[in-house]
Amino acid sequence: MSKTLLLGVEAIAQGALDGGLSGVYAYPGTPSTEITEFIQQSKQAVEGNVHRIWAGNEKTAMESAIGMSYAGKRAMVCMKHVGLNVAADPFMNSSITGAHGGLVVVVADDPSMHSSQDEQDSRYYSKFALIPTFEPSNQQEAYDMAYEAFEFSEKYKTPVLIRVTTRLAHSRAGVERKTAKPQNALNPNTDPKKFILLPANARNHYRALLAKQKDFENEAFNSKYNKFVDGTDKKVGIIASGIAYNYVMENYVGTKCPHPILKISQYPLPSALIAKMVDECESVIVIEEGYPFIEEQVRGILNRTGNIKGRMDGTLPRDGELNPNLVARALGLKEQIGSPVPSIVVPRPPALCNGCPHVDSYLALNQAMEKYGPGKVFADIGCYTLGALPPYNAIYSTVDMGASITMAKGAADAGLLPAVAVIGDSTFTHSGMTSLLDAIYEHTPITVLILDNSTTGMTGGQDSHALGVLGNICKGLGVEEEHIRIIKPLKANQDENARIITEELEYQGVSVIIPTRECIQTLNRRMKAKAAKK
Repeated sequence: MSKTLLLGVEAIAQGALDGGLSGVYAYPGTPSTEITEFIQQSKQAVEGNVHRIWAGNEKTAMESAIGMSYAGKRAMVCMKHVGLNVAADPFMNSSITGAHGGLVVVVADDPSMHSSQDEQDSRYYSKFALIPTFEPSNQQEAYDMAYEAFEFSEKYKTPVLIRVTTRLAHSRAGVERKTAKPQNALNPNTDPKKFILLPANARNHYRALLAKQKDFENEAFNSKYNKFVDGTDKKVGIIASGIAYNYVMENYVGTKCPHPILKISQYPLPSALIAKMVDECESVIVIEEGYPFIEEQVRGILNRTGNIKGRMDGTLPRDGELNPNLVARALGLKEQIGSPVPSIVVPRPPALCNGCPHVDSYLALNQAMEKYGPGKVFADIGCYTLGALPPYNAIYSTVDMGASITMAKGAADAGLLPAVAVIGDSTFTHSGMTSLLDAIYEHTPITVLILDNSTTGMTGGQDSHALGVLGNICKGLGVEEEHIRIIKPLKANQDENARIITEELEYQGVSVIIPTRECIQTLNRRMKAKAAKK
């Protein structure tokens, strides 16, 4: 077949579809969002009736994918790295239950924190769970790994993790497709003990998982994605993984690298290949995107020889993304200095869009909070996090999805009053409902603003599970109906909205204010689509 130009995440999506995918489960999170969006827009997925609707959060997505695997069909669950924290409970336990139909977990890490709170490396999770991991170095490998991972999963009855990073996720290259496989027939699990993790069952499953580790390592040793290329200059050996392998090779365009190179793109680590590298070379430099995951294991506990170099000893920076120049510097090569960046593309700080409803919500909130002083408003993950920046300076925390409400509760428990939480509609249904339930149960005096822009705005305008039902959800959880206030965030309404917020700040219990106005971006797209139909 001819090659198709695809983003790395699109290559994963197409590889999964061609590999017999029956369902994708995900919550939007950059840089993983486009996997599900690609499948949602795919004619192949529509014709195959592939499940492709967003989940409420990563935990529910993971559990749904396990359920599809239980039924014997091939499922993929996708998330960004911090989303794996949310899905950690079912993810870890899925390694004990194992898989029935192929089960693939795709996690997109974000070195340099382009749109994230941290740089955590998902390879530690797969090592923690003792499951095999694939880390593509290019878009073709991303496609191939997604295509093949389901069969690997079914062969060993185990979940499989595919780890990508931002640069690979969001860069394009030509990808050659394979012949599409049919979806599995419905074939529910018939082993009554497999998915029941009573301790007696779980202990046996865990022993079986441990017994598979040698098989997983043998697979990695023989994998086409892991390769040892010998070199003549053995003063230095290079171990490179994933996209970092490309950064090495970009320094040897038109010439052969003189040093031995071990490319690693399948885990667990092929210890025999690593031992060969360490034994034959005077020193070894480990070049990997993310944490020093491979380097730590190669060093072991003592590393008394001191011949292992990488992020841990400062040869490469400990934080942020790598690039060819950083690798060149580490290898003692000449850096390639390009043209200066034109001023027109100098990075600009993010800002709320012109016409964004959150602007008017923050102006009203600031007006109501003026007499109380700063430091009493806790916020969450979303576009509205930009309320921390001038000219608003309205919020004082952003930690993780759903934390705004429970942080406000904890501050109120400590005596900090008034305590205000700001959370978006999609984030509220993702992780905020249980937080609100804690406050309701204790009748904690907090005021919660659920900014309802009718979409998951930060990741591009995906559907929100909260659309049109926020008030009913809050009432169902136990918020008193008279303290559920719906307002329209507009400049003309600012004084009235500030008055309503002030009233609820004085209430000694849980109150919820829902500023409701559609995201300006989704509104513009909707109006353009409507005009185009005329």
